[in-house]
Amino acid sequence: MNSRGRILSAFALLFMVATAAARDERSIADLSKALAALAPDVDPAEAQLLSLTAHTTARKLAREYRVVLNPEFTVFLVNVGLRKRGWCGHWTRDIGERLKELKLKTLVLHWGAYEPGRSGESNCVVVTAHNEPFQEGIVIDGWRRNGRLFWCKVPKDDEYKWKEDPQYTAWLQDYGHVYEWQSKTR
Repeated sequence: MNSRGRILSAFALLFMVATAAARDERSIADLSKALAALAPDVDPAEAQLLSLTAHTTARKLAREYRVVLNPEFTVFLVNVGLRKRGWCGHWTRDIGERLKELKLKTLVLHWGAYEPGRSGESNCVVVTAHNEPFQEGIVIDGWRRNGRLFWCKVPKDDEYKWKEDPQYTAWLQDYGHVYEWQSKTR
């Protein structure tokens, strides 16, 4: 490749990175607004912090997990021992762990599960306002799009019908350490 080709390739790469960053910025702002709209007493600054943290954590995990092609292929690599992490439960635990560190006051973390214990099992974090039901929350899923955070209202998720897993929700909410994380594979 000549120097002109290398320069054009470099500009193309920078354009793609800037486009991805712009998409994240828009998604961060939109998720922040959606979280703040969950209830009148949700702190907008807390919603902003949760949104930014979830997005940046998902991108960081994609690099740590060395995600390739699509989520299913990464799971295959974990299953055959070529990766240590990359299942949806790993994403949920690691994003949840980071969100727990925020010590949220106006938002509540829940663990969502789809077909637990079956081959099609999937997991996610669901965020609600205080005293609001799980089904009124917002899905936060880093696995589904390989580190580009997917989010939507629980009933609007066309791919999964989420149910709350009370044991792992207790871990996310850190109820006096009553439930410690188990090595149960997710």
